[in-house]
Amino acid sequence: MEFSHKSVLLDECIEGLNIRPDGTYIDCTTGGGGHSLEIAKRLSGGKLICFDRDKEAIEAAKKRLEGYSPIFATRNFAQMSEALGELNIDKADGILMDLGVSSYQLDNRERGFSYHDDAPLDMRMSGEGLSARDVVNDYDEKRLTEILYVYGEEKYAAGIVKGIVKARQEAPIETTAQLAEIIRTHVPAKVRNEKNPCRKTFQAIRIEVNSELDSLKKGIADGFELLDSGGRMAIITFHSLEDRIVKNAFREYCTGCTCPPEFPVCVCGKKPRAVLINKKPIEASAEELRDNPRSRSAKLRILEKL
Repeated sequence: MEFSHKSVLLDECIEGLNIRPDGTYIDCTTGGGGHSLEIAKRLSGGKLICFDRDKEAIEAAKKRLEGYSPIFATRNFAQMSEALGELNIDKADGILMDLGVSSYQLDNRERGFSYHDDAPLDMRMSGEGLSARDVVNDYDEKRLTEILYVYGEEKYAAGIVKGIVKARQEAPIETTAQLAEIIRTHVPAKVRNEKNPCRKTFQAIRIEVNSELDSLKKGIADGFELLDSGGRMAIITFHSLEDRIVKNAFREYCTGCTCPPEFPVCVCGKKPRAVLINKKPIEASAEELRDNPRSRSAKLRILEKL
């Protein structure tokens, strides 16, 4: 299957990064290389480092960026500090993260990300380590309930997990279709009839399998320290948990004095380290929504380091 993925908020990201031809830029989530290609087109003497933990994504990006000379790293972007240290790169002028699952990963049934097809429970972006099957069959009831409730914001988590535990006592849960059926039979009929009830549970398990939120927190922190003065960080999120992490981290970097308002002078000495480029998140235009429905939940936030 060909690696296909429509880059979300492409023009907005490229404009927001304010690319300098001789600058150093990091695409933390290269995917099929759509954002990377547009960055590469604008460089002359600059550097582009392309990260992705998905080996198939890196191979697709190499083909797409033929004729350019980016540096490819088949690694989680949470490891960018170590990777750039190995490359003797200590500063970046722009960092981009396009979070979530690519169209290729969703549409390739063998990857086990989608609840629309029957496939082995997998969901590993890297193809290595902990799988969705491990989470579903090996985690105890309490931990599994917490994952669905916190990562999926699933209010019917307790009932769904009870169904999972009962089913796996009889035989291991091996496929996405098996899991999807358990979810459907353990939510109220009203929920089943109004929308697909599997989305939140599948999201929660995927986040756990790939340590997505921990990677995001470390990626933001390490990335910000790598940014040079005037450098920009642009992050696209696709659900509320990701967006909350980005929003709070950016707010912290952009906040100055935290002294109580009744203090006559500042004693904390804290100064803002960045400014927001967009006060509110940038969302997909009506035209992009028509062309790419998967952009409907995308939010882009951008900051500039002082």
